[in-house]
Amino acid sequence: MKEEKIAFKNSRGQKLVGKLSTTSNKDNLIVIICHGLSSSKESKTNIVLQEDLNKFNISTFRFDFYGHGESDGRFEDITLTEGVDDILNAINYLRNLGYKKIGLFGASFGGNCALLATAKTDDLVVLGLMCPVSNYLGKLVAQKSKEEIKNWKNIGFINYSSSFHGKMRLNYSFFEDSKINDGWEAAKNIKIPTLVVHGDRDTTVPIEQSKRLCSILSNRKFKIIKGADHIFSKEEHFNQAIKLFVGWFEKWR
Repeated sequence: MKEEKIAFKNSRGQKLVGKLSTTSNKDNLIVIICHGLSSSKESKTNIVLQEDLNKFNISTFRFDFYGHGESDGRFEDITLTEGVDDILNAINYLRNLGYKKIGLFGASFGGNCALLATAKTDDLVVLGLMCPVSNYLGKLVAQKSKEEIKNWKNIGFINYSSSFHGKMRLNYSFFEDSKINDGWEAAKNIKIPTLVVHGDRDTTVPIEQSKRLCSILSNRKFKIIKGADHIFSKEEHFNQAIKLFVGWFEKWR
């Protein structure tokens, strides 16, 4: 496998940075790997998934969303709409390089963006979602009081607690944008094979979101990992999830 750092652009001409790990055969499957909110292309999940997929001769492209990692922009300005745009531009970039079979993987926020992006393109052959948010508006309303949301609007931002970077600003535009990006609605338009993996002890993104998602998707496989939390913090749960996704993408390579 050959790995190289790649810079491409979003629709506003801002730089996004990724790492392309490829075989010489562009007819084989390549998987775009999307990280969670406030994470980056260098997360454990992204790196391990890349390494394990590469062992099966599956190329990968992991990149930083706008406002994350090495990409341009401020984290506080991220929205689902921006995340979807980033993915669609990543797909377009790979298509222009000559890749014909493109798969997509997303975790948490990246899972929501992947879900929404898949409904907007015919350029994907397979999808994998790890503890995805399906409906961000529902998640935010369930986890924040009306007073907190009102204050978020009045102040213009909240302090988002990131396990990677501590407290970070997240603008109210994220909440407003979530109103027009419903993953459950998008799922009605997704026909490609989709694997959803979720832990039943996930308190960040309740498993009920994925249960409803899988009741809508027409071509899906749903795997529940008993005892797993949102970040699959126990090694056995993490390894189980990675193995499921590697096996899934290998079927479509």
